[in-house]
Amino acid sequence: MTKANTARKASTKKASRLSFRVSTMQRRVIAYAACINDTTISDFVREQSLTAAQQIIADQVQFRLPKKQWKEFCDALDAPPRMIPALSKLLSKPGPLEARR
Repeated sequence: MTKANTARKASTKKASRLSFRVSTMQRRVIAYAACINDTTISDFVREQSLTAAQQIIADQVQFRLPKKQWKEFCDALDAPPRMIPALSKLLSKPGPLEARR
């Protein structure tokens, strides 16, 4: 880790603590990966878990398609709604939480 990174990380105040248990083997693997990345176990786990969390969140709000599939997707969104009789019938009945009169 460079001196600039060390100074920057040292100046970042952490507001809360996150604790969890791992097996001895898991700790060894994590420690080895942290060593390869020339960082502490805490920094390694923090950075890797944050990256994974951001990717999971991004997967929920955005997706990419090739141009042809994107056009097909947009065309489907722009098309007028189809009438589906079975769905219309289902939606005309009271729901299970609605009061029956």
